[in-house]
Amino acid sequence: MTVIAVDAMGGDNAPEEVIAGARTVHGEGIDVVLVGDSDAIGTVESSRGPLPLREATQVIGFEDDPARSVRDKPDASVVVTARLVASGDADAMVSAGSTGAAMAAATFIVGRLPGVSRPGIASIFPTGHVVLDVGANLEVKAEHLLQFAVMGSALAQVYRHVERPRVGLLNIGEEPSKGRAIEREAHALLSSSNAIDFVGNVEGRDLATDAADVIVTDGFTGNVLLKTSEGSGRAIQHMILETLSHPDYADLLPGLMPAFSELRERLSPESVGGAHLVGTRGVVVIAHGSSSRTAIANAIRFAAEGVEHGLVDRVGVGIESAVH
Repeated sequence: MTVIAVDAMGGDNAPEEVIAGARTVHGEGIDVVLVGDSDAIGTVESSRGPLPLREATQVIGFEDDPARSVRDKPDASVVVTARLVASGDADAMVSAGSTGAAMAAATFIVGRLPGVSRPGIASIFPTGHVVLDVGANLEVKAEHLLQFAVMGSALAQVYRHVERPRVGLLNIGEEPSKGRAIEREAHALLSSSNAIDFVGNVEGRDLATDAADVIVTDGFTGNVLLKTSEGSGRAIQHMILETLSHPDYADLLPGLMPAFSELRERLSPESVGGAHLVGTRGVVVIAHGSSSRTAIANAIRFAAEGVEHGLVDRVGVGIESAVH
């Protein structure tokens, strides 16, 4: 039985939207434990009955120092959520609170898998590409990028159903000599590894191609790529809607709107709900701080799917192969 621990106090819209999202998936058959202040949460009913609640009297805010707060606030909701995973009382955790706090709680309390130097944040883009790191590690070494490649490959196997994912290294050109010293060193390391299917350097524009299934980079570059992609998606939607609003398309608009709505849903970050922190001993999904109930529900489904398809074990086996 898969159990997802949810930080009910994390996020801009907590606890109301978090509770609503949890209620939705609990009604679908996913077992959820809410973590937070019982006075703020109350009793949460779904079509399957009440959701379990684990009391947590403290909250780590976005303005708090993440690592220090995890230590100084042992009863914070995200800390208690991580503790449930570490103890085996839950299989995965979901939080829309401080990304830094969720990362610190997962790394220090849930713990890293053997051989993992640094867990990375992996995002699945609307194009289907798995990209990491997108924010956890601003500076990396070549061996970290190899581990990200292994982690991303496991994600592509679970969520994209690709048996042997192709891995590309984000760079400013296709040639092995391109980029900074880190990219050149990483290219050589990834090329020599039997743990992954490395296809060489890829560029930002390859998000629009089928050149690779997994794209690895440092957290600074990956986060810029992620935010640029999200902004581009909104710009594309605006331009399409602006074009369709022209009087020349008035008669066609009713027929085209369903297709536009489908595209808008596909481009929305809420369709996935969050990003995985990969490399820990449990499944960890970090949702957007502004998550709505829809995003929270999708983040919980995302976590449950990772548990059910053995994401952590896949990563562990891949890391063991890569470091030996």
